[in-house]
Amino acid sequence: MNILIVTAPYYAQITDRLLSGALGVLEAQGASHELVSVPGALEIPPAIAMRARDRNIAGFIALGCVIRGETSHYDIVAGESARALMSLAVDHALAIGNGILTVDSMEQARARAGAGKRNKGGDAAKACLALARLKRSAGS
Repeated sequence: MNILIVTAPYYAQITDRLLSGALGVLEAQGASHELVSVPGALEIPPAIAMRARDRNIAGFIALGCVIRGETSHYDIVAGESARALMSLAVDHALAIGNGILTVDSMEQARARAGAGKRNKGGDAAKACLALARLKRSAGS
């Protein structure tokens, strides 16, 4: 199974940890991967949409981090990136694992991008693989 990982390394130290968690899960389950990087979380859904028809890709993992600031920009980026990923997944039957953290602080981001069970990148990879298997079993 080949998975496309799309990262938005605006907070590179967090995204790198999420990527490490996702790669650990993919490797443990024998999946291959491709990696692309885009500037921010809002660019992740369009990058996935651009590759959605590629039959060599069984699923997608979105990795990034949005930290609340003093303006409403956080709400727009967090909400719109999640909405666009869900729309892509539902409207096009794509296996997408959403590992875009939406947090109030860098401390919360570090906790969710930690090692082992707390790594949301690994959780996103697990979700992606589960959905990709379900799609394959349905003959899609």
